[in-house]
Amino acid sequence: MKRQDAIEAAGIVDRMLANLIATVPPKGRAGSQARTTIGDTRANALKLLIHDDIGPSLDACFDDARLAGSTLQQIESVRRQLDAETTATLGGILVKNASVRFCLATEAAIIARMEFVSRQSVALIKNEMAQPFAEAEEIAADDMDSMTYQALIRLQAAITNHLVETARPLPRMLRYQFAAVLPSLMLSYRLYDDASRADEVRQENKIVHPAFCPTEGLALSQ
Repeated sequence: MKRQDAIEAAGIVDRMLANLIATVPPKGRAGSQARTTIGDTRANALKLLIHDDIGPSLDACFDDARLAGSTLQQIESVRRQLDAETTATLGGILVKNASVRFCLATEAAIIARMEFVSRQSVALIKNEMAQPFAEAEEIAADDMDSMTYQALIRLQAAITNHLVETARPLPRMLRYQFAAVLPSLMLSYRLYDDASRADEVRQENKIVHPAFCPTEGLALSQ
C-alpha cells in the first residue's frame, strides 16, 4: 500500500481498535490476551499496512475480543463507528470496508453461540442484522468483488438459517394485564403457576422494584 494511503488507513485502524479494546472486559486471561493483541496491532498498524499484511492481525484482534466476552451490541457499535469514517484514499476505503466485514463475521460468530428465550428475541436479532449485511453486500457488488460478495451472502444465509431453526422450539412473548399492582412472586405464580420464575418476569419487563410490578407487561407463552 502506498504510504499516503497507509497513513489514512492507519488512522482508521487505530480508532477502530480503540473502540474494540473498550469492549474487552477488564479482567481475566482472555481479556488480557485480547488487549495485548489489539495493542500490538495498533502499535504496528502503519508498518503492516505498508506491507499489505494487516489482515491476519485484525482477524486475531476481533477473534480475541470475542473470546474475551465482547458482546453483539458492542461489536455492532464498533461497526457503526466505522460506518461514520470518511475516506479520501483507496487504501482508506479498502481498510474501512474490510474492517466492517470483520465486524460482521464476529457478530455472526457471537450469534451462533447466543441463547434465546423467545421467538421475538430471535426475530429482533435477525432484523437488526439485515441492513448491515445489505450495505456490505452492496459495496462488494459495486466494487465488483464477487468473492467477497458471495462470502457475505453465504454468511448472512447461514445466520438466517441458524436463527430460523433456533426460533422453532421457542415460546412466544405474550402481553398480560392485571387489575392491580402485584409483587413479582405473585405475578410469576399467576402467569406460570410457578413463583420461582419471578426473576425471569423482572428481567423481561425491566421491573425496578419486585414488590410493585406494573399491571401490564410481557411474559413467555410457556
